[in-house]
Amino acid sequence: MLPDSQHAGATAPRERLLHAAGELFYLEGVHIGVDAICKAAGVSKKSMYQLFRSKDTLIAESLTSVGVEFLAALAPTDNDGRSPRERILHVFERQDQMSNSRTFRGCPFVNTATELKQPDHPGTVVARAFKQRMTDFFRTEAIVAGFADPATLAGELTMVFDGASARAVVLAQPLSGAGVAMASAVLSTAVRQT
Repeated sequence: MLPDSQHAGATAPRERLLHAAGELFYLEGVHIGVDAICKAAGVSKKSMYQLFRSKDTLIAESLTSVGVEFLAALAPTDNDGRSPRERILHVFERQDQMSNSRTFRGCPFVNTATELKQPDHPGTVVARAFKQRMTDFFRTEAIVAGFADPATLAGELTMVFDGASARAVVLAQPLSGAGVAMASAVLSTAVRQT
């Protein structure tokens, strides 16, 4: 489930389109038609194409809006006094909580890139950039914690996150702590600098 959108009360056509597209793409997939998006947003197709050059542009821009909200919902607050390990596990705890929703469809970035299957598609480019931001967060925390290979650890944690999301979607069941446990195990076996 995506966090509550800041665009929920939006009145401008562009904001309504971004909100409707973000919700529909997440719940139904990026294959959903422009007609359905325009209907949900209460905006004509003509207006949509005046605001966005193409559906591909709308995919990328709506994913950008969704991405900011999704990462913010996962992230711990800055300088919250917790250890790097606790800050990393916070992401997995939030993912676990999100997986309890009946509208949880996993990671919007993985979903979009997987469905598009085009590395150069504007939506895939946005998805890759947001996944990198998540990996960068893990890497920064791993550096602070003193792990010997923070880049590798960050990649592993990102794979745990993506795998946990996929598991929840495929099984249509909440994670019930599985992602948190796996991330904790990865952190426990990671080598610290000597």
